[in-house]
Amino acid sequence: LVILGNPPYNGFAGVAVEEEQEFLEAYRTAKRVRLPDSRALHDLYIRFFRMAERRIAEKTGRGVVCFISNYSWLDGLSFTGMRERYLEAFDAVRIDNLHGDRIISEYAPDGRTSETVFALRGQSPGIKVGTSIAMLSRSGAVVDTSADGRIRYRDFHQARAEERRQAMLDSLTGPTIDSGYSVLKPNLPLGLPFKPAAVSDGWFDWPALTELFPIYFSGVNTNRDAFVIDIGITPLKSRIAEYFDADLSHEQFAKIHPSAMKIRARYNPQAVRDTLLARGGPDDTGFIRHTYRPFDNRWLYWEAETKLLNEKRPDYRPHVFDGNLWLSAAPHLRRDSTEPQACVTQHMASLHLIERGANMFPAWLRNDGLGAPREPNLSRAAQLYLDRLGLGVEDLFHHVLAVLHDPAYRKANAGGLRMGWPRIPLPGWPDGEAEGAAAALARSAARGREFAALLDLDTPVQGVTQGVLRPEIAAVAVPAVKDGRNMTGADFALTAGWGHYGSGEAVMPGQGRVVERPFAPDERAAMGEALPALGAAAFDVYLNGNAYWRNVPAAVWRYKLGGYQVLKKWLSYRERPVLDRPLRPAEVQHFTDIARRIAAILLCGRDAG
Repeated sequence: LVILGNPPYNGFAGVAVEEEQEFLEAYRTAKRVRLPDSRALHDLYIRFFRMAERRIAEKTGRGVVCFISNYSWLDGLSFTGMRERYLEAFDAVRIDNLHGDRIISEYAPDGRTSETVFALRGQSPGIKVGTSIAMLSRSGAVVDTSADGRIRYRDFHQARAEERRQAMLDSLTGPTIDSGYSVLKPNLPLGLPFKPAAVSDGWFDWPALTELFPIYFSGVNTNRDAFVIDIGITPLKSRIAEYFDADLSHEQFAKIHPSAMKIRARYNPQAVRDTLLARGGPDDTGFIRHTYRPFDNRWLYWEAETKLLNEKRPDYRPHVFDGNLWLSAAPHLRRDSTEPQACVTQHMASLHLIERGANMFPAWLRNDGLGAPREPNLSRAAQLYLDRLGLGVEDLFHHVLAVLHDPAYRKANAGGLRMGWPRIPLPGWPDGEAEGAAAALARSAARGREFAALLDLDTPVQGVTQGVLRPEIAAVAVPAVKDGRNMTGADFALTAGWGHYGSGEAVMPGQGRVVERPFAPDERAAMGEALPALGAAAFDVYLNGNAYWRNVPAAVWRYKLGGYQVLKKWLSYRERPVLDRPLRPAEVQHFTDIARRIAAILLCGRDAG
């Protein structure tokens, strides 16, 4: 029996009917692999896979299934049982990864956007999800599960859809059916992914981040960012004062600030406002600094009562105090896991600080009982380890930060980072008795402190943002005007098309205007040995038709943190119609400072190890 198809992909198809629930049970269970997170199993294409697999494995005993489908099942944590089942049910599994995931902005190896294979030039961009072709074959009643080479994998990752389709046709001329494939041995602890998943040999011996810092908190999710968050404290206070103005009816207030009065799940805006008006306010202690996106601190009105903030995280706020350090992480990633995810802040952070959803790990916890006002956020094993080394929680915190910002670590462990919490190599773990362990951890912590200072906007950095700047840093992102004069007046308006309002007052990124060019001789001379780490070309990044930041190196411009292209994201929120004013001179300089911090991070990462 041969079953071919392109089953429908619908991740919101709803819960399967009773009969389908029963036969999907085979994918909800597991024998050796970790139990699946089964939420995504309701996607329609999974039901088609199960029907085809059951027909051959349980009915005919011989046959082939060949589907083109959403590729999320290849390594997603919801499909561990499904992949284990296929290793038992089929003699051979051949995977053609067609990439083209527009949801995560996937890129081809040459740096161009990876189009879906269904895109038609000038007609349709095609679907958004990445796709793959799976050919599952079974030759008889008994499957030899011990046979080698049963899983074969190959990539078709040409950027353009027509190039990829041609490459697929060309592959048919190979001498054998397996031409172009590599043999894949799925990693059991990672969930048997059916695509390459890089991990270091010691990955599963290293402690997970949560095994070192056991207490962490999800970031704040307001659902009303446009109302309760602002770049400036003055406009935010003005809006909140209007909210608490009893002379403004709900209808009048809704016309002024519609996002605050929009009915949403678990949010009755009139009832919430009535409650807060009756209590009185605003709460002056609720105006707090807020880390909104990487390198983008703002002001938040944090209201402890009601659902004015959708998820206010009341258990999180008490631990935000002067001197405490926080880093962000996620339990698994859907975007490029070779990109750094660890932001550093001293403020309460947004859930969307990183694209996958920020979990915030503090170095310290507030202690409201007897004794010291704070205590280290350490597991018992981590505390014993540090005690033996004669080191403390901040040494471990900064070592973790250095590890997570080491490009070599992320590349070597991309598969592990995609599938679970980061695991942290520690010298001499767990007993700390290895020779030189304390010195090695201290050296790494010193490097981590460099990263922390560069990542934290509240920490000035000598040679990067203050004092005499290093020559290779001073040449980066210099504010300039075409005719060479100083910036004045309209030069400060950001109007090059970096962002605009979409539906629901969400800010959408635009293309903006950047001009790529070779480095000028003076730039090349100033940056010297730093050039290999900063990129092969310079970008001039325009505010408008006249003013621009001169010489943003390619690697600085393209730098991503938490899934966001940092500089482009920052600009999108400050386009004149979005910000409703020109940039201030200090904000133009702030962009320069961010670019210089990123350049220093790249140079620091180059030297990490």
